Amino acid sequence: MSRTPTGRRAAAAALTAALLVPVLSACGSGDDGKKSDKTAAGGSASASAEAKAKTANLTVLAASSLTDVFKTAGAAYEKSHPGTKVTFSFAGSQELAAQVKQGAPADALVTADTKTMDGLKAETNNASIIAKNRLVIAAGKGNPFKIDELKDLAASKIKVVLAAPEVPVGRYSKQILDAQKIEVKPVSQEPNVRAVLSKVELGEADAGLVYQTDAAKSGDKVVAVEIPDAQNAVASYPAASLKQSKNAEAAAAFVAWLSTPEAQKILQDAGFQKP
Repeated sequence: MSRTPTGRRAAAAALTAALLVPVLSACGSGDDGKKSDKTAAGGSASASAEAKAKTANLTVLAASSLTDVFKTAGAAYEKSHPGTKVTFSFAGSQELAAQVKQGAPADALVTADTKTMDGLKAETNNASIIAKNRLVIAAGKGNPFKIDELKDLAASKIKVVLAAPEVPVGRYSKQILDAQKIEVKPVSQEPNVRAVLSKVELGEADAGLVYQTDAAKSGDKVVAVEIPDAQNAVASYPAASLKQSKNAEAAAAFVAWLSTPEAQKILQDAGFQKP
């Protein structure tokens, strides 16, 4: 039986369509495969970023008065954040500020005053107050000179040591002495609160102005003489991650943790006050 031209054209069209089906199917399969590869790659990158955020070596610059409590806090943080190691560098807040401005490799900063932190806005992310502190008079062991109040520090027979005025605790000391019109001639001006306390502990000075948390850690080496609130100054401790940090997410996570109930309990157990 012979076919008409029209019949032959119809048969050819049907054959061509049949041959195209597997080709198009294969193309579609190839596209899906590429999409799957991209999805897998994206998932792998996301998992890698997450793993990196969970594993970091953080360097935290912190005020000297936080030395003891931050050692405890750091251990607690590492325990609850496996893979993260926190190393602290303690110094006077003014020294820490200088390090930050010089580009020292660090991830976060905690100072003993807001003035120092405010001067570093170009180098830090948003800061938050994590604790507060107050000053006390640290008198030598047994308080042999019977120091009871601020005005006793003006006696010429008493050797008083203070922190330098550019140091937060030194600035607070000057503030409260000036407010009470008490003139004190210190035998030395130290670079941080720990140095002031050490002078009194060693008997190289009869008294000094320090944070209550530092005096408390000295045990019976010094006698802490309280200063009335009306004559005292409140020290605020702001914390912030550094813009130069190579561990931005981990640094921000540590700073945020300092305001959590776990961290606040550690700070307050050490004598620091609520933010």
